[in-house]
Amino acid sequence: MKKFTVALVGRPNVGKSTIFNRIVGKKISIIEDIPGVTRDRIMANVNINNYNFYLIDTGGIELGNKSFNDKIKVQASLAIEEADIVVFVVDGKEGLTSDDFLVRDMLKKVSNKVIVAVNKCDSKKIKENEYDFYELGFKDIVKVSGEHGTGIYDLIDLITSKIPKSEEFIDDTKVRFCIVGRPNVGKSSLVNAVLNEQRVIVSDLAGTTRDAIDTEFNFNNEKYVVIDTAGMRKKGKIYESIEKYSLLRSLKAIDRSDVCVLVINAEEGIIEHDKHIAGYIKRAGKAIVIAVNKWDLVENKDIAMKKWKHDIEVNFSFMPYAKVVFLSAKTKSRMHTLMPEILNAYENSKKEIKTSILNNVIMDAYELNLPPSYKGKRLKIYFASQVKSMPPTFNIQVNSKSLIHFSYERYLENKIRESFDFSGTPIVINFKGKKE
Repeated sequence: MKKFTVALVGRPNVGKSTIFNRIVGKKISIIEDIPGVTRDRIMANVNINNYNFYLIDTGGIELGNKSFNDKIKVQASLAIEEADIVVFVVDGKEGLTSDDFLVRDMLKKVSNKVIVAVNKCDSKKIKENEYDFYELGFKDIVKVSGEHGTGIYDLIDLITSKIPKSEEFIDDTKVRFCIVGRPNVGKSSLVNAVLNEQRVIVSDLAGTTRDAIDTEFNFNNEKYVVIDTAGMRKKGKIYESIEKYSLLRSLKAIDRSDVCVLVINAEEGIIEHDKHIAGYIKRAGKAIVIAVNKWDLVENKDIAMKKWKHDIEVNFSFMPYAKVVFLSAKTKSRMHTLMPEILNAYENSKKEIKTSILNNVIMDAYELNLPPSYKGKRLKIYFASQVKSMPPTFNIQVNSKSLIHFSYERYLENKIRESFDFSGTPIVINFKGKKE
């Protein structure tokens, strides 16, 4: 399923990050942030009026010790390579500089996908050099103020005029799953084991895989797509600019997958960054299977498996629904356990519950454990329904959302999971007040 990518490009201090924050702001649209790797958010998944796209702020990409001009060149090059639409941000107050023309020269080859956003147009000085920006040679020019929000809707209209609506995307219905994890945990080896051939380059050197690689294969006479991704490093350990985009591609691979296989190194045990990656998967609403790889190197496997299951339960307590498999991609030991769990997680993420049955479960749970009253008021539940799948999402109509306590929400989720098999997938519960 194709999702368009929009990149904000321009020299420093023209307001790229301010425009980024305006577009992804909750006042404009419902937005689900994709966790990034820099101090600032550099990527978000944007939904506006049935249009859906990735937005990338290249201002968040650190480019090491490169010279000033080299940094601008690398940002523009990566945006040209990665983006379907490039928003070229310039400073309307300061006017054009030699660096702007440097970016312009690079973007000429893809002029059909460039939108010029003249920022800081709240300044009176814009009128003095307003027509100078046509010298850049691009057809689509829009005046905006990232700080005050003026012109942002015009910019969004230009962006969405160049992409199809979400419902126009073509879904080939093949089950897609991605192999994700920090570097050198055996992701590429696992892909090769799934494919039963040496399709992906395998190396002990961390970071061998730079791109997300899609490969179609057959399993039990059905077609599937496996996506091998670049290793996801901690933000403090990503030095090369290309690795920033490798991580963005990994995050995009998560977003376009039906199931994510999080690979953990059995030799090293669970580290904090394994949990961070699991957090990316959960926030994207994706089904998950945790694969403990290099199991051939573990001694006393029965004892070790019990300890591993306990450690995973403790460290991944925020996703108790995740299923775990123990395998060795190198020796192919226990590889037969992986695909059934992937398919089970996928089917559960697609599961739909009849409204009448769901209401019986929710109302029984409510009667069994009435929520405590608060300031003389008690939460009342009127109606529940499933509104979407992947992940399964439920709306529950209540008298007042202010009476919802997180512990009661967790209680209702547990009751739903007790009644229906949603192992391997997150579920989402939205509470709606009377007037919603």
